[in-house]
Formats: sequence, structure tokens, C-alpha cells
Amino acid sequence: MRETVEYQPGVCNIGPAEIRRRRASGWLGLAIAVGYLALALLLGWPAPWRMLVAVPVFVSAQGFLQAAFHFCVGFASRGLYNFGALGSEESVQDAEFRRKDLRKALLITVLAAAIAVVIAVVAFLIPIG
Repeated sequence: MRETVEYQPGVCNIGPAEIRRRRASGWLGLAIAVGYLALALLLGWPAPWRMLVAVPVFVSAQGFLQAAFHFCVGFASRGLYNFGALGSEESVQDAEFRRKDLRKALLITVLAAAIAVVIAVVAFLIPIG
């Protein structure tokens, strides 16, 4: 599969270096989520406390989704894109392009939130015996 190397409104706003950064945040969030849930189950925390696993799950899901879509939610919200070295963002000038980017950012955020909610409900329902 060929990596996209140019900005495409509402489709792709980050290149390889930024994609690696988003994937790393996904792995970090996943590690924190697994550690938190394991600790909560080991210590027998009440179900409502276990639901807090949603926070690192959201971070993880958003990181992995951004990497998969080659799209940064934060950049979209600030009207930026980056296909170069980390820290070399450029501005999106066209208003329609910005609207397309914001729609894609909202989709990624909603998907990450849905994943976090599902995992939080599962964590709540795990019986501790």
C-alpha cells in the first residue's frame, strides 16, 4: 500500500512521521488501559471505578484511528496539516477544506468515543467474585 504524501481535505492531513506519533499514542493508551483495568480487577474495585478505563481507551482508540486514517484531529481543529518533519505544520487556507477536515475529525472522535463507551460498559459488567 502506498503512503499518501500530500494533503487531501477531509481525507489525509498527516504524513509518515505524524502517523508514527499517533500510532505510538495508541499503544501508550492501550497499555495504560490494560494496566488500569488489570489493577481494578485485581483489587476488586467497584464497577463505577472500572468504567474510568474509558479515558485511556479513548486516547488509544483516537491514536490508532488517526494513524489508520492518516488524519490528525488536533491539526484539523487548528486548520493545519503536516507531511514533513515533526513540528513543520502548514496552514489550510481554504474554508471548504477546513470544513471537510472538521467533519473527518468529528467522525474519528465519535468512533473513538463509541469504542471507549463499549469498553467502559464491558468493564462495568465484569463480575468480580
